[in-house]
Amino acid sequence: MGISVVVPLFNEEESLQELTSRIGEALEPESFEIIFVDDGSDDKSWERIESLSDEYPFVKGIKLRMNYGKSSALQAGFDSASGTYIVTMDADLQDDPFEIPEMIESLKSGSDLVSGWKKVRHDPITKRIPSRFFNAVTRWSTGIQLHDFNCGLKAYRREVIENIDLYGELHRYVPLLAKWQGFGNIKEKEVKHHPRKHGKTKFGISRFMNGFLDLLTLLFVNRYRNQPMHFFGTAGVIFTVIGFIINAYIATLKILWNEPIANRPLFFLGILLVVIGVQFFSIGFLGELINRSRERKFKPNIEIKRGL
Repeated sequence: MGISVVVPLFNEEESLQELTSRIGEALEPESFEIIFVDDGSDDKSWERIESLSDEYPFVKGIKLRMNYGKSSALQAGFDSASGTYIVTMDADLQDDPFEIPEMIESLKSGSDLVSGWKKVRHDPITKRIPSRFFNAVTRWSTGIQLHDFNCGLKAYRREVIENIDLYGELHRYVPLLAKWQGFGNIKEKEVKHHPRKHGKTKFGISRFMNGFLDLLTLLFVNRYRNQPMHFFGTAGVIFTVIGFIINAYIATLKILWNEPIANRPLFFLGILLVVIGVQFFSIGFLGELINRSRERKFKPNIEIKRGL
């Protein structure tokens, strides 16, 4: 199988027929499959997928029992994909399937991942402004110079999806996950973006906030997973030293000038900082013990090339 197109969806029954026809037209005569992943829709999306699979031999369907979220739906599609190249796109007809052939050619030329960039977007301003802010922060914090991390239209070599696991809201950070696994040849392609024809957007402030929290989690875990003392220990030392300096100053006032210290807020601040510092240091120490007590087998992601 050449290309697997993974399409996660939630309540998109009106778009599926047209989307299937457009993907088929865009990829013909390539060998391809379309995997629709119904993420717990409560409309007739699954019935439409069943009828499409009867009509088109290249259509497959996966039904999740409840709404797990886009990342879990994508992972289910990745697990079932058989193609050498994997393409993801949204089911709302805003992504253009005719962009896929050029993205596949980029993969064939050596790219690990090709991410779409909706330079001209047909979304309400309440969605565009938060998205621009989110993308700017993600570029700054990850060092990956993509304009649109949120674009659902992406293409991957199979090796990439086999080395990442998606859950929560991590679908936004597939380029970052791929980079951490050694797939650093990431390209960006400007793609067409169409106005939504049917249904309504699933975007909300909760998804926006969850995305930032997941980014912080990823950055923290990647940097300090194997050296928790580097973070907690450093913070603990800083708090302890500051608290010790404050307490030394308070003690000097008491010893040399016999000033009352029991009612001074600075006295309690010094004690609090020492206690917090010791707690941070203890957490880091426990983290190191946990790391040492479990068996760790490091399996690097390698690529072997043999000469002719």
